[in-house]
Amino acid sequence: MPVNLQLEEDRVVACLIGEIDHHLAKELRETIDGACQRMNPSLLILDFGGVTFMDSSGIGLIMGRYRLMEELGGHLLVTNVPAPLKKVMQLAGLEQLKVLDNGGKKQ
Repeated sequence: MPVNLQLEEDRVVACLIGEIDHHLAKELRETIDGACQRMNPSLLILDFGGVTFMDSSGIGLIMGRYRLMEELGGHLLVTNVPAPLKKVMQLAGLEQLKVLDNGGKKQ
């Protein structure tokens, strides 16, 4: 599976693995959303440390989880983003959502 979920008391950590494209994004959405809807965490962490490629589906994945966590009354944090992917995220305007983490500091 392209995601390893760590379910903790008040947060869900989704460690993403491999390439995120439109084929894989649906499976990721369903898996992550299911865990969040069951647990209703205050924090969802999307860990991109294992991601090697991402197209616009990755941006959509982040935006959809951002909206989900807003609906649930929680927050989203995107961590361990490789430099090339971080540039794509910045160009897409994700910095304005204040979800990108850089070594523990929100941007």
